[in-house]
Amino acid sequence: MKGIILAGGSGTRLHPITLAVSKQLLPVNDKPMIYYPLSVLMLAGVREILVVSTPADVPHFRRLLGDGSRLGLSIDYAEQPEPGGIAQAFLIGADHIGDDTAALILGDNIFHGQAFSEVLEENSRDVRGCVLFGYAVRDPERYGVGEVDASGRLVSIEEKPARPRSNRAITGLYFYDNDVVDIAKNLQPSPRGELEITDVNRVYLERGQAKLVDLGRGFAWLDTGTPESLLQAGQYVQTLEERQGVRIACLEEVALRMGFIDAEECYRLGAEIPKSSYGQYVMSIASGF
Repeated sequence: MKGIILAGGSGTRLHPITLAVSKQLLPVNDKPMIYYPLSVLMLAGVREILVVSTPADVPHFRRLLGDGSRLGLSIDYAEQPEPGGIAQAFLIGADHIGDDTAALILGDNIFHGQAFSEVLEENSRDVRGCVLFGYAVRDPERYGVGEVDASGRLVSIEEKPARPRSNRAITGLYFYDNDVVDIAKNLQPSPRGELEITDVNRVYLERGQAKLVDLGRGFAWLDTGTPESLLQAGQYVQTLEERQGVRIACLEEVALRMGFIDAEECYRLGAEIPKSSYGQYVMSIASGF
């Protein structure tokens, strides 16, 4: 499976914070926002990843993440000159995907929950059709909403419905088979001039190949698109990290536990930033592994 992180856009709801920096480079507690979606792909076993962003921001992501080899990954970069919709990522990343399945995650979505790696591993294996991830919300009318039957098969998708048929919002994490590239190529732009991810999902729905995985209670899905939600996400991460003594989305630790790097390599990465609590944490994890 090949991974894509869509980290474009201008972050208008966060202006003036994002006038000079990409939203996905803003801090969420102790690390850049993009660490969180990147860690999700890593937990799914994805090691070849394309970061899609604006021409102005790609150099900043490249400086932060490099080619990924330090983490046992292969990270490449592509430009999205203008916002053209989430589904445009499959056109930009067509060569990256090749003949493989694809995982797409939005760069401003944060996921956290018990046994999440097992959920990701199970659903990323041998994808046929599409796998979406649903999360119960209080205000489903603000989101794309999925309705499922007793077997978990998706039976309807509604975009910001006035009267939702369920309270399951469709999150910003998507797994697809290789047909997604051709589906995206044949989409017509929506009235707002974008290639909509909901239209991609509806094609799979009509084929009877759409599955919605319920993330369940006790799980956290956070969107960081407004100053309020960005602050709340940082407070959530800070609270958990301080109480549990573990770090959420620590890329070096994830790479170590997934077997992408060994303990010596992990320790060396932490030793490069020894004065920060993050670097000290990485070294302690490597030492005790």
